[in-house]
Amino acid sequence: MHQSKDRPGRLILLCGLPGAGKTTLARRLAADLPAVRLCPDEWMAGLGIDLFDEQARDLLERQLWRHARELLALDQSVILEYGFWTRGERDEKRLAAQALGVGVELHYLDVPFEELCRRVEARTAEGAAHTAPITRELMTRYAALFEAPDAGELALFDDHADPPAPGTGR
Repeated sequence: MHQSKDRPGRLILLCGLPGAGKTTLARRLAADLPAVRLCPDEWMAGLGIDLFDEQARDLLERQLWRHARELLALDQSVILEYGFWTRGERDEKRLAAQALGVGVELHYLDVPFEELCRRVEARTAEGAAHTAPITRELMTRYAALFEAPDAGELALFDDHADPPAPGTGR
């Protein structure tokens, strides 16, 4: 466990595929800490932007990251709900926050593929707000792109949560 936390605020990264429970966990953490929760899906939906518009998502995530750094500089804790599918994305945020003297947590939500599909299908059927309809085919493509953090990577963070038990949605 790396100890670079010189400031009271901290950066919390939520890592997982759609349906893993990132938003549920982020809402709970935001209330308990407290922290500012930044969720690109909610911002895009609120602005009337197609959730599958990758260029808009990239621009928005960059803007939210600028905002997050400003909040961290003010000693405010921030939760980023980006999914962080690649090691490179996680490293970039971890190193930048540590350079600010801010502690960084990674919460990896490891949920079995079949459960992810079940949750996403249920969410789509409910017409849940701020969510995009995701097919099993798309989930399969997403899972192939996802780089799960290993023990070595987890050790680079100031804190990390153990993966939730399958089906808990933590």
